[in-house]
Amino acid sequence: MQIRKATGGDVAAIAVLLGELGYKSTPDAVQGRLARMLAEPGQHVLMADDGGRVVGMATVIVRHVINNDSPFARLASIVVTEDRRSQGIGEALVRHAEGIAREAGCFAIEVTSGEHRAAAHRFYERLGYEERRRRYLKSL
Repeated sequence: MQIRKATGGDVAAIAVLLGELGYKSTPDAVQGRLARMLAEPGQHVLMADDGGRVVGMATVIVRHVINNDSPFARLASIVVTEDRRSQGIGEALVRHAEGIAREAGCFAIEVTSGEHRAAAHRFYERLGYEERRRRYLKSL
């Protein structure tokens, strides 16, 4: 299994993975989103590829912030196909994302996870992430 950058050929697999996360998407919609992300510096889409089969994905956003001289990273999404979970693929994706953040000089990396994702919470804690409460969101 290898971790690689996403390409336009991954849109169908990405749409399926997003569906597993609860975000129904079509390959056509993903194609536009992926193109916009890859055109913007600091955005990374990682694919876990096992012999030509995509078995996971993570997105990483690196941004400069006003309160620190170093940039900040956000693990914006991570998913592994249901049949390949608990096999080290998610950890490999997270470690690769952390490597991108370190290489960019980031002072921290964050991930958010819905209250209903208890298994994901245990996974992040096992990898050294600390829970910090209070996140506010307003739909526009």
